[in-house]
Amino acid sequence: MATVVIMPRQGQSVESCIFTEWFFKVGDQIKKGDILFAYETDKASFEEEATEAGTLLEVFCNEGDEVPVLQNIAVIGAPGENIEEYRGANTSQLEEVPVVQEASEEKIEDIKEELVVQTKERGSSEDVKISPRAKKLANSNSVPFETLVGSGPEGRIIERDIQAYIAATPKVTPLAREIIKQEELLVSDSGTGLAGAVTSSDLSSVNPVYAEDYEIKKLPNIRKLIAKAMHASLQNSAQLTHHLGADARNIMQLRKTIKATEGAPNITINDLVCFAVIKALKKFPDANAHFLGDSVKYFNKVHLGLAVDTDRGLMVPVIKNADDLSIGGLSRQFKEVAESCKKGSVDPELLSSEAASFTVSNLGNYGVEMFTPVINLPQVAILGVNTIVPRPTDLGGGVYGFVPFMGLSLTYDHQALDGGLATRFLKQIAIEIENLQIDI
Repeated sequence: MATVVIMPRQGQSVESCIFTEWFFKVGDQIKKGDILFAYETDKASFEEEATEAGTLLEVFCNEGDEVPVLQNIAVIGAPGENIEEYRGANTSQLEEVPVVQEASEEKIEDIKEELVVQTKERGSSEDVKISPRAKKLANSNSVPFETLVGSGPEGRIIERDIQAYIAATPKVTPLAREIIKQEELLVSDSGTGLAGAVTSSDLSSVNPVYAEDYEIKKLPNIRKLIAKAMHASLQNSAQLTHHLGADARNIMQLRKTIKATEGAPNITINDLVCFAVIKALKKFPDANAHFLGDSVKYFNKVHLGLAVDTDRGLMVPVIKNADDLSIGGLSRQFKEVAESCKKGSVDPELLSSEAASFTVSNLGNYGVEMFTPVINLPQVAILGVNTIVPRPTDLGGGVYGFVPFMGLSLTYDHQALDGGLATRFLKQIAIEIENLQIDI
């Protein structure tokens, strides 16, 4: 009997995964325990083993597809077995966008005869009316739909308008189409590719100035997830950033004392800053919260997220109940989750923005003096920690001298926090840094 392969669920908050690779082809023999496929979710990567032996009869997803968890993605069984019952609803996503280039010649000719492609120039403020299906098809085929005259009601651009444009234009390879779109090039009716398709080399010969002048690469799946989250954050919140400096003499002395203490753990400046942030959050619970639109979730405990830079992209693991930890325990847990992120073995639940109540992003090691961090929604704020620089300061008695100051940048959602409250919270962080005391 055939066995269906499903997309695993990695944590309760994960609703879909990015499929990355099949390790076998349809028709290959699979042994139980073989690594069957790889996928990514919430910035962590995984490999899945086959639970049954047999022949890989069919696959329902490809590299780069975003697949809902628990959806059928393949069937393993004996050659000749009926797999239609497993295909059914699980292929609807794959068929959502028609691929016009693969349509029959008769269909293309019908489109050419029935519709005439019309274009016009639109002003920058003029809205383009286009159906969702038409827009999706246009984007997948790099069609400049903004220039088309629609044949739908009130001039709305519909799917058949996009199909007509594709049918009326020369066949172009995906890379050449991307170059044409970015550089607004004109192309000939035929090229040197298969069936006369225009290739990137054809564009280089016609427009030699563009030959090998750049390279186009697809975004990694992790970068797509980060980009999607950052765009959603800026679209769905009213973000402002306040900047403030904290006298770093105390925290630098603490770090120096700890390093000189035999047997003391390796406590970093970032560990000390986060320890001070936790103390400030306990005094300003409004910042230790999630904004839910018409309500606010206030946390009794501090679940601190820390941005970690890895080869695969930026990850933000969370330390749960961070306010219960000593400075040594906090430092140890930061190192453990950071190492897990770099290895790709971190628990996806720890990467969910809903898991943290507040986030710290430290760019001080890179020499950044000021930046604007982006909130991990639904959190109401995020702290950016900048490098330490000397600034002239009144030392008292009319004497001025240079004192090391650490830059702090607080981005907050003005829907959830007033400016005055955000400013007082940021000031409290500075006060905690300047007066931090710990037991070694």
